[in-house]
Amino acid sequence: MQETSRTSLSDRIIAAIHRDPRTAPHGTRNDALFALGLAVAAVCIGLFTDDSRRPDALGWTLLLVAHVPIVWRRRRPLLVLAVMVALVVPYHALDNNHNAPTAAAFTALYTVAVTGRPLRTILAGGLVLGVSVSVMLTVDEKQAVELLRISGWVVAVLFCGVDMRYYRQYVASIVDRAERAERTREEEARRRVAEERLRIARDLHDLLAHSITLIGVQTSVAAHVLAADPDRLDRETVAKALDDIAETCRSTRGEIRTTLEVLRASEHGEARGPLPGLDGVPDLVAAARLAGARVEPDVRVRQAPPAVGAAAYRIVQEALTNAVRHAGPEPAVRLRMYEEQGALHLSVTDDGIGPVLGGTPGYGLVGMRERARSVGGTLDAGPRGPGGFEVTAVLPLAAAASGGNG
Repeated sequence: MQETSRTSLSDRIIAAIHRDPRTAPHGTRNDALFALGLAVAAVCIGLFTDDSRRPDALGWTLLLVAHVPIVWRRRRPLLVLAVMVALVVPYHALDNNHNAPTAAAFTALYTVAVTGRPLRTILAGGLVLGVSVSVMLTVDEKQAVELLRISGWVVAVLFCGVDMRYYRQYVASIVDRAERAERTREEEARRRVAEERLRIARDLHDLLAHSITLIGVQTSVAAHVLAADPDRLDRETVAKALDDIAETCRSTRGEIRTTLEVLRASEHGEARGPLPGLDGVPDLVAAARLAGARVEPDVRVRQAPPAVGAAAYRIVQEALTNAVRHAGPEPAVRLRMYEEQGALHLSVTDDGIGPVLGGTPGYGLVGMRERARSVGGTLDAGPRGPGGFEVTAVLPLAAAASGGNG
């Protein structure tokens, strides 16, 4: 318990040293107590030292009143110094005890030095010293010489005030830099969380759009078989379509569960789920074929940086989904992927009718372009000349490999 109290006391003392005196809590109350202590000390010095110069009634009045402005020294340091000089000068001119008001005068000088600019401090110190020496010359030349001899204490007080001011500014700058660095770290963490959530949203969009499209096509096949000739029902075809729907649902459910687990983990850290890659492209081709598309893959790339592989996977997934959805029944789709000049080139073309003009635009093309830009690549998408639709992308490999995981 004693160790804790000593630690808290030392922390308060260090905080008081580092804090700007003008912003200290209870500053006026503390200065009032400090002024009272200085006044008691001045009275003791006036009573028990230099009996020949013990103050008279006017001297005591000037001495005690000179300590009153110290109560407001933090708010108006220059004004407090001016009032003190106006009271102390006649006190010395009456040849009272010259040591009694020294502590109060040094306090006022120190306050000006610690709260003001160096030039103002030098001017104020020089003015106070010049006025004091001039007054002492009119009273006692020996005392004036003695004042000049001990003027080094005045310079020392001013120097300590200026040095403390610079020290507090230095500490304040360190604290400010630390706070800015902490804010920067927090903003960076928030930015990364937002990017991760955006990545997960894109994954969910691509996954759901792809899966729902496949389920819709497979359901249409089953419904067509059921409605075509109920008396001669092709049970094998219907069963296969329903099995394909069930398999699509199972795989989609697993991917959604994995994505949501990553989303929950990202709330507590920088955890990232496994990124899809080029090894998943054959599954996309197989799923598109189950939906009725005639896909011809030409994949000559087996490995790529994780970020590039994930971007290529999602672009191919979205392009195949759009071909199944918009290209018409049983479209011919050609998928090409190859490496050339340090970049992954991919293209997905079909011979269908393309998107219906005037239809509601979705986020598929926007998402594919964002995927490409996320790894420093480019993507073009639009109708082909002879008919159909084409998606082409160039994803640099070297930049992604050196830039991290994207």
